[in-house]
Amino acid sequence: MRAPSFLRLAPAILALAPVLMPPGTAATPTSRPAPAATPTQQPPARYDIVLQGGRVMDPETALDGVRNVGVRGGEIAAVSEEALDGDVIVDVSGLVVAPGFIDLHAHGQTNRANEFQARDGVTTALELESGVANPAAYLAHRSGNAVLNFGATVSHMSARAWAVPGRAGLERARRAYENGAEEGERAIGRIASAARYDPVPPARHEALREALRAGLAGGALGIGMAHQYYPGATREEILRVFQLAAEEEAVIFTHVRSMGVGAMQEVIADAVVTGAPLHIVHVNSSSLWDIATVLDLVAGARDRGFDISTEAYPYTAASTGLQSAIFDPGWQDNLRIGYGDLQWQDTGERLTEASFQRYRASGGTVIIHMMRPEWIRHALSREFVMVASDGMPYAPGAHPRSAGTFSRFLGRYVRDEGLVPLMEGLARITIMPARRLESMSSQMARKGRVQTGADADITVFDPASIIDTATFEDDLSYSRGVAHVLVNGQFVVRDGELVPDARPGQAVVGKGGQ
Repeated sequence: MRAPSFLRLAPAILALAPVLMPPGTAATPTSRPAPAATPTQQPPARYDIVLQGGRVMDPETALDGVRNVGVRGGEIAAVSEEALDGDVIVDVSGLVVAPGFIDLHAHGQTNRANEFQARDGVTTALELESGVANPAAYLAHRSGNAVLNFGATVSHMSARAWAVPGRAGLERARRAYENGAEEGERAIGRIASAARYDPVPPARHEALREALRAGLAGGALGIGMAHQYYPGATREEILRVFQLAAEEEAVIFTHVRSMGVGAMQEVIADAVVTGAPLHIVHVNSSSLWDIATVLDLVAGARDRGFDISTEAYPYTAASTGLQSAIFDPGWQDNLRIGYGDLQWQDTGERLTEASFQRYRASGGTVIIHMMRPEWIRHALSREFVMVASDGMPYAPGAHPRSAGTFSRFLGRYVRDEGLVPLMEGLARITIMPARRLESMSSQMARKGRVQTGADADITVFDPASIIDTATFEDDLSYSRGVAHVLVNGQFVVRDGELVPDARPGQAVVGKGGQ
């Protein structure tokens, strides 16, 4: 099946090495001497953009040295110690030139949300935990008008809407996509949410699997399985989805069904017995006091060759909808917190029992102060743990991870606390997430790298000053220290400021849609 034009991969890279004409033939004693041959050289290569004199750090090759980077046509065309000529030459001496940061877990999928992420060094922001109901419609909707590269999984929660018997409105929801991807997603979301306490009976498992297959064929980057939000999903249902993922060689990105060891053991066991690739999202907020034990579980499975990965974000609070199943009766015991540990996003107020009940009835977003600093440090110190933001949709009082995750990690934990070396820290946010997705999209083999032939997704930052500025008390604010960000060879941040109307982001498409 031929993919639509916005999904096709770029042409192969042209060789860049200059070619010299062969020298002339020497004169013989019996012939008139030939004129001295003058070798004909190609003119020096010229680039669209040259990043001159920066400290290039490429975690895949361990390159760490002063280089000049030439960008042409959306690709990195040269990484050289020699001077390069370009239409635009930017002096980046004293700054780090790194692969663009890849966020595997970004719920903020609007351009306003992308602007905060760009100022945080992000070039690719993906919705992989929750996913979307119709990946093909989502990709088409965002194509041509995105600040950052984008992509999504197919939502297991949404697929359940097609499988749970007796749900009204499915045909209306299907038709809603004709009026736009956003309207269709909202329609399916309402039905899926209403079905969150319902199990999918075994007789309907195949219908569920078919809905997931359709999403994978539409370009999904895997299966998003956030089953803490739909507790009606039985363990058998979850196992059947893992079996499908193994058959399709599709990564499952899961928010496990509850906090602690038991929920982790469920998904790890399912991955082991089926062979499905597994990524556990925000291991910090899903493990809490059990973080050390959970990471030992993941490490043990990885050491035995199982394809299991995980991520964390560098904050001590979580954020989600107050009307979600997480806050069903018993939440205080499950989370080991009380009303005063909840902060209403829109006003910043801490909740009481009365305000909790009022806001839960109306619906909205809450920030959950439930983690200890030492849990975060422990997660970020483990060499296999990636960093992802779990960034929320844009709102003035949104969780600061929506704006500052990567600058906070590099500034506070890498530079100030020395938790890991800078090269290792960069690997957690560039090459490691790129490799996690290479089996799902061939495009990812060209991201997360500063190498000739890679996509020109580049972040230039000051390692001495990079830091987040967003807090839990104030509105979102931009990170400091990110000087330039290029997405597919175009500036979206230049000299520390957003480039107005820059929209170079492209779809990252799963193998089923390529």
